[in-house]
Amino acid sequence: MPAITARPVEAEAFAPFGTLIHPPAHAGQREMFSEWALPVTGLRPQLHVNRVAPSRLPLTVSQVERHPHAAQIFLPLDAGTYLIVVMPSLDSGAPDIVRACAWLVPPMLGVAYRPGVWHTGIVALDRESCFSVLMWRGAANDDEMAAVSPVTVAL
Repeated sequence: MPAITARPVEAEAFAPFGTLIHPPAHAGQREMFSEWALPVTGLRPQLHVNRVAPSRLPLTVSQVERHPHAAQIFLPLDAGTYLIVVMPSLDSGAPDIVRACAWLVPPMLGVAYRPGVWHTGIVALDRESCFSVLMWRGAANDDEMAAVSPVTVAL
């Protein structure tokens, strides 16, 4: 089974898939990420909170999802370190498991996935974790799921 090594997340490496949401460096500062939550014609915003049970590495990935119409934003509310696994699309639109990437994200950073980015669900590692999730929904195909050849994610 092929393997992916999870590494600490870096903004530049993650940029083709989305952006990292950093808290402001100093009291009184504000960081803006509104471009990731822009309205999508015919869709409505949905904000929900997920509680995620912890998982251990190595982890086997055999299914991914994407949201073709809108970005999906995850903000940790009460979380430990978490894992994100993403992959680009092949020309056919299918997930490209060969170019999959896995990153460890510290609990003070959020992530925003670009529309159409294949990804796994958020994987809590240290402990049970809660995330606020924001995206625009309302199309018949808001959520596209795809089975992929199993790949192991490890440290």
